[in-house]
Amino acid sequence: MKADPRRALLHSLLRALMDKEKIETTQAKAKEMRSFAEKLITRAKGGSLADRRHIAKTLGDTLGKKLIEKIAPTFKDRKGGYTRVIKLGSRQSDSAKIAIIELVK
Repeated sequence: MKADPRRALLHSLLRALMDKEKIETTQAKAKEMRSFAEKLITRAKGGSLADRRHIAKTLGDTLGKKLIEKIAPTFKDRKGGYTRVIKLGSRQSDSAKIAIIELVK
């Protein structure tokens, strides 16, 4: 997969995760997205202007604001491990392995 479509897919999944806080996707996509989500939440905890701009570039203004003001403060005492991947099994149509990725509360 080329870099631009891959990046667009990951950004789309990140936006969905930050909006809904729990999404269902394939295991491969969930595992790949996990590291990006963890880094983004760590940046949101910092809250500097550069961090805010990076988050706004990645997620957009409204989701960036939600991440910084609502989601990141819940993880203030946590050093890492902000997301959880739960394996569900295989999809019936194409036997792809499905997982839920969610923010840990």
